[in-house]
Amino acid sequence: MSEIDVLIEDAAWNVLDLEALCVRAVNATLAYRGVADAEVAILACNDARIATLNADFRGKPRPTNVLSWPSEERGAEKDGGIPDTPDDLELGDIAIAYGVTASEADAAGISMADHTTHLIVHATLHLLGFDHERDGDAALMEGLEVEILGKLGLPDPYNR
Repeated sequence: MSEIDVLIEDAAWNVLDLEALCVRAVNATLAYRGVADAEVAILACNDARIATLNADFRGKPRPTNVLSWPSEERGAEKDGGIPDTPDDLELGDIAIAYGVTASEADAAGISMADHTTHLIVHATLHLLGFDHERDGDAALMEGLEVEILGKLGLPDPYNR
Protein backbone atom coordinates (compact mmCIF):
# COMPACT_ATOMS: atom_id res chain seq x y z
CA MET A 1 0.00 0.00 0.00
CA SER A 2 1.35 3.41 -0.94
CA GLU A 3 2.18 6.06 1.62
CA ILE A 4 1.09 9.51 0.47
CA ASP A 5 1.85 12.30 2.92
CA VAL A 6 0.08 15.61 2.32
CA LEU A 7 1.27 18.70 4.20
CA ILE A 8 -1.15 21.61 3.87
CA GLU A 9 0.92 24.72 4.42
CA ASP A 10 -1.65 27.18 3.02
CA ALA A 11 -5.12 27.08 4.61
CA ALA A 12 -6.68 28.14 1.30
CA TRP A 13 -6.39 24.47 0.28
CA ASN A 14 -8.99 23.61 2.94
CA VAL A 15 -11.73 24.33 0.36
CA LEU A 16 -10.98 20.82 -0.95
CA ASP A 17 -10.59 17.45 0.70
CA LEU A 18 -7.04 17.68 -0.59
CA GLU A 19 -5.66 14.63 1.14
CA ALA A 20 -8.33 12.35 -0.34
CA LEU A 21 -7.92 13.97 -3.76
CA CYS A 22 -4.14 13.49 -3.70
CA VAL A 23 -4.36 9.89 -2.52
CA ARG A 24 -6.84 9.11 -5.31
CA ALA A 25 -4.77 10.85 -8.03
CA VAL A 26 -1.42 9.39 -6.95
CA ASN A 27 -2.80 5.87 -6.50
CA ALA A 28 -4.54 5.97 -9.91
CA THR A 29 -1.28 7.03 -11.54
CA LEU A 30 0.77 4.40 -9.73
CA ALA A 31 -1.77 1.68 -10.53
CA TYR A 32 -1.74 2.64 -14.19
CA ARG A 33 2.03 2.09 -14.20
CA GLY A 34 1.78 -1.12 -12.17
CA VAL A 35 3.43 0.35 -9.07
CA ALA A 36 1.70 -1.12 -6.03
CA ASP A 37 3.75 0.36 -3.23
CA ALA A 38 5.43 3.76 -3.11
CA GLU A 39 6.04 6.84 -0.99
CA VAL A 40 5.15 10.35 -2.17
CA ALA A 41 5.19 13.59 -0.18
CA ILE A 42 3.02 16.52 -1.28
CA LEU A 43 3.32 20.12 -0.09
CA ALA A 44 0.20 22.24 -0.65
CA CYS A 45 1.51 25.77 -0.49
CA ASN A 46 0.89 29.32 -1.64
CA ASP A 47 2.29 31.15 -4.66
CA ALA A 48 5.07 32.88 -2.71
CA ARG A 49 6.40 29.57 -1.39
CA ILE A 50 6.34 27.87 -4.78
CA ALA A 51 8.01 30.92 -6.38
CA THR A 52 10.87 30.50 -3.89
CA LEU A 53 11.09 26.77 -4.65
CA ASN A 54 10.95 27.45 -8.40
CA ALA A 55 13.77 30.00 -8.05
CA ASP A 56 15.89 27.73 -5.86
CA PHE A 57 15.54 24.56 -7.93
CA ARG A 58 14.86 25.76 -11.48
CA GLY A 59 16.28 29.27 -11.54
CA LYS A 60 12.83 30.68 -12.37
CA PRO A 61 11.83 33.21 -9.68
CA ARG A 62 8.10 33.13 -10.32
CA PRO A 63 5.14 31.07 -9.15
CA THR A 64 4.11 27.98 -11.07
CA ASN A 65 1.30 25.49 -10.58
CA VAL A 66 3.19 22.35 -9.57
CA LEU A 67 6.77 21.17 -9.08
CA SER A 68 8.13 17.67 -8.60
CA TRP A 69 11.40 16.25 -7.36
CA PRO A 70 11.95 12.59 -8.24
CA SER A 71 14.17 10.77 -5.77
CA GLU A 72 16.28 9.55 -8.70
CA GLU A 73 16.53 10.01 -12.46
CA ARG A 74 14.11 7.60 -14.12
CA GLY A 75 13.61 9.12 -17.57
CA ALA A 76 13.73 7.07 -20.74
CA GLU A 77 16.78 7.59 -22.94
CA LYS A 78 14.78 7.46 -26.17
CA ASP A 79 12.32 10.27 -26.97
CA GLY A 80 8.83 8.89 -26.42
CA GLY A 81 10.16 5.86 -24.54
CA ILE A 82 8.60 4.39 -21.41
CA PRO A 83 10.74 4.82 -18.29
CA ASP A 84 11.57 1.71 -16.32
CA THR A 85 9.29 0.90 -13.41
CA PRO A 86 11.03 2.27 -10.31
CA ASP A 87 12.74 -0.06 -7.85
CA ASP A 88 12.92 2.61 -5.16
CA LEU A 89 9.70 2.87 -3.15
CA GLU A 90 10.50 6.47 -2.24
CA LEU A 91 9.44 8.22 -5.47
CA GLY A 92 9.93 11.83 -4.44
CA ASP A 93 8.17 15.07 -3.58
CA ILE A 94 5.56 17.33 -5.12
CA ALA A 95 4.66 20.97 -4.34
CA ILE A 96 1.44 22.55 -5.61
CA ALA A 97 0.48 26.23 -5.34
CA TYR A 98 -3.05 27.29 -4.52
CA GLY A 99 -3.20 30.66 -6.27
CA VAL A 100 -1.82 29.58 -9.63
CA THR A 101 -3.91 26.40 -9.60
CA ALA A 102 -7.09 28.30 -8.72
CA SER A 103 -6.43 30.94 -11.40
CA GLU A 104 -5.84 28.29 -14.06
CA ALA A 105 -8.98 26.38 -13.08
CA ASP A 106 -11.03 29.57 -13.18
CA ALA A 107 -9.61 30.64 -16.56
CA ALA A 108 -10.34 27.18 -18.02
CA GLY A 109 -13.83 27.04 -16.51
CA ILE A 110 -13.13 23.81 -14.64
CA SER A 111 -13.47 22.87 -11.01
CA MET A 112 -10.56 23.34 -8.64
CA ALA A 113 -10.79 19.66 -7.72
CA ASP A 114 -10.52 18.50 -11.35
CA HIS A 115 -7.58 20.78 -12.13
CA THR A 116 -5.78 19.83 -8.93
CA THR A 117 -6.30 16.15 -9.74
CA HIS A 118 -4.80 16.72 -13.19
CA LEU A 119 -1.76 18.50 -11.74
CA ILE A 120 -1.16 15.75 -9.16
CA VAL A 121 -1.40 13.07 -11.88
CA HIS A 122 1.01 15.14 -13.99
CA ALA A 123 3.50 15.55 -11.13
CA THR A 124 3.28 11.86 -10.18
CA LEU A 125 4.13 10.93 -13.76
CA HIS A 126 7.22 13.14 -13.40
CA LEU A 127 8.17 11.18 -10.28
CA LEU A 128 7.85 8.01 -12.36
CA GLY A 129 10.29 9.33 -14.97
CA PHE A 130 7.96 10.87 -17.55
CA ASP A 131 8.70 14.32 -18.93
CA HIS A 132 7.59 16.72 -21.63
CA GLU A 133 10.84 18.33 -22.78
CA ARG A 134 11.06 16.35 -26.03
CA ASP A 135 8.16 16.06 -28.49
CA GLY A 136 7.74 12.29 -28.20
CA ASP A 137 7.95 12.41 -24.41
CA ALA A 138 5.38 15.23 -24.29
CA ALA A 139 2.93 13.32 -26.50
CA LEU A 140 3.35 10.18 -24.38
CA MET A 141 2.92 12.02 -21.09
CA GLU A 142 -0.13 13.93 -22.28
CA GLY A 143 -1.73 10.70 -23.51
CA LEU A 144 -1.09 9.01 -20.17
CA GLU A 145 -2.62 11.95 -18.30
CA VAL A 146 -5.74 11.76 -20.46
CA GLU A 147 -6.06 7.98 -19.91
CA ILE A 148 -5.53 8.16 -16.15
CA LEU A 149 -7.93 11.08 -15.75
CA GLY A 150 -10.48 9.20 -17.87
CA LYS A 151 -10.25 6.25 -15.48
CA LEU A 152 -11.02 8.73 -12.70
CA GLY A 153 -14.08 9.94 -14.60
CA LEU A 154 -12.55 13.28 -15.59
CA PRO A 155 -12.58 14.79 -19.08
CA ASP A 156 -9.56 15.32 -21.33
CA PRO A 157 -7.96 18.53 -20.03
CA TYR A 158 -6.30 19.18 -23.38
CA ASN A 159 -9.52 19.05 -25.42
CA ARG A 160 -11.81 21.72 -23.99
